[in-house]
Amino acid sequence: MSYKTVHAQSIQDPQTFWGEEAKHIHWEKPFDTVLDYSKPPFAHWFKGGLTNLCYNAVDRHLAQRGDQIALVAVSTETDIEKAYTFKELHAEVNRMAAILKANGVGKGDRVLIYMPMIAEASFAMLACARIGAIHSVVFGGFASHSLASRIEDATPKMIITAEAGMRGGKAVPYKPLLDEAIALSSYKPAKVLIVNRGLSEFVMVDGRDLDYTAERLAHLHAEVPVEWVDATHTSYILYTSGTTGKPKGVQRDTGGYAVALSSAMRLIFCGKPGETMFTTSDIGWVVGHSFIIYGPLINGTATIMYEGTPLRPDGGIWWSLVEKYKVSVMFSAPTAIRVLKKQDPAFLTKYDLSSLRTLFLAGEPLDEPTATWIHEAIGKPVVDNYWQTETGWPILAIQRGIEVMPHKFGSPGLPVFGYNMKLLDEATGEELGPDQKGVVAIEGPLPPGCMQTVWGDDARYVKTYWSTIPGKLIYSTFDWGIKDKDGYYFILGRTDDVINVAGHRLGTREIEESISSHANISEVAVVGIEDKLKGQVAIGFAIPKDASNVANLEAELMKTVDSQLGAVARPARVYIVTALPKTRSGKIVRRALQAVAEGRDPGDISTMEDQTVLAHIKTVIQESAKKA
Repeated sequence: MSYKTVHAQSIQDPQTFWGEEAKHIHWEKPFDTVLDYSKPPFAHWFKGGLTNLCYNAVDRHLAQRGDQIALVAVSTETDIEKAYTFKELHAEVNRMAAILKANGVGKGDRVLIYMPMIAEASFAMLACARIGAIHSVVFGGFASHSLASRIEDATPKMIITAEAGMRGGKAVPYKPLLDEAIALSSYKPAKVLIVNRGLSEFVMVDGRDLDYTAERLAHLHAEVPVEWVDATHTSYILYTSGTTGKPKGVQRDTGGYAVALSSAMRLIFCGKPGETMFTTSDIGWVVGHSFIIYGPLINGTATIMYEGTPLRPDGGIWWSLVEKYKVSVMFSAPTAIRVLKKQDPAFLTKYDLSSLRTLFLAGEPLDEPTATWIHEAIGKPVVDNYWQTETGWPILAIQRGIEVMPHKFGSPGLPVFGYNMKLLDEATGEELGPDQKGVVAIEGPLPPGCMQTVWGDDARYVKTYWSTIPGKLIYSTFDWGIKDKDGYYFILGRTDDVINVAGHRLGTREIEESISSHANISEVAVVGIEDKLKGQVAIGFAIPKDASNVANLEAELMKTVDSQLGAVARPARVYIVTALPKTRSGKIVRRALQAVAEGRDPGDISTMEDQTVLAHIKTVIQESAKKA
């Protein structure tokens, strides 16, 4: 089996290719057709087939591996660690499903889940899938206004929450934020189910709020039948940022998603039933949906849910879990690895990592120094991949389950089966050749597992994703990239992060790579800001490894960019800072950096882990201006 053969078949004959892949999940009723693409760009996969995500993730494994561990919930914040077998997970999901049904939640109803990384969050997601309800998980870091906008859009019949999460040893109250969000929202949920962890005081609202412990006891022996739904039935809504300020509800189907995740687990991540996968993300993001909850469980693979930081109680915690649970597949982010790089290297040799086959990294571009360091440190293959909330599973990857192909540093790999990738000129829509910069796009139909539409707004789906390339109905990733002569793609940054300096188009990612190559730089972010003369200029923010030796660092960085990219790419300024604004999942909040650099209000920064960072950066800019 070769990559080229498999990919070609998936594009040229999707009916046969995906018909075969669909055999890896359970169908209560076979589908009538593999693909209905009669109304582009809306793709309907496996229409007429009846299936269920929860059944595929839990029930179908009971006979063969009921006593095998399915879920491990670890919190280094509360020092609680519990493993659930498939039988135990099945029982907990049935209890949660019974609570939902007893409170009037049924097929097609929305349930909003606003929870930390605890086992009950997974029970809630799977219980919704079991009864055909549509879950919408909202990241626990969102503040009230952000949460309120999602409540108004999803109109959930019930909200499931915990009274608090924990971060860095401190309780983070959720219940007051939720109460405020409900007060702000024009839509009011009928019920709020609260998991009381005993971390924070809170007030129950009579007639609305329910205590999970009491409700669970009332349904301790519940057996809730699976609701068989059409493959095209909406499984969940997951909100992602919109350019208009209103979040977009990415709407996902059921059957196509199950098939795509089954394929990805086998052919990209190479996970096997009975093994363990450890994905260090959060269920509030798409990685958590696809490769903490649904993907591993559908594959019969145990999964680890982790509440805590990679440094608590020390920099060896993740590796200790790899040893303890014999993790075969690990999936993390480059930012997390850079954090670990600063720790005692002894942690990397302290634990037995012999079970680990591959470390996958995604979420942001993977730089060569980070990839090389962790590969040499743990002696395991380090594999990049690239995808989006909208696609639900990888777009570009080295598909080791098909063929082990060479890696190229800086590239997430080749188009994944099912994705008909194109590199297009943004202005003309013409397809580009090797080493030419263009928009990374996907010709329809999108493969199974990708978004169906924007929740409640088909027109926005078409306008946002399918109408940006002149003369073509083609999906834009809004990412700028190049591909080499071998077909490997290199992502250079968002098209809305591509800046135009005096008529020259520059990718901020390229400038970041150049600056980060300097020996004294540990991390960098580059944004484009308005300039009256040139239209835009690039501004860099760099964290030095050695803060005692920065007198001439900015000038040295300018020279580095000059030498690597040319003077046209030289930033107007590179500010030397001690930290960058990041979300709790480790992504740099570039729009906030841009706002501060332009002297604007950064707006909603509720997802930011440390909001004092912006004040520090603002001071650096002001002090620099005084010296100029």
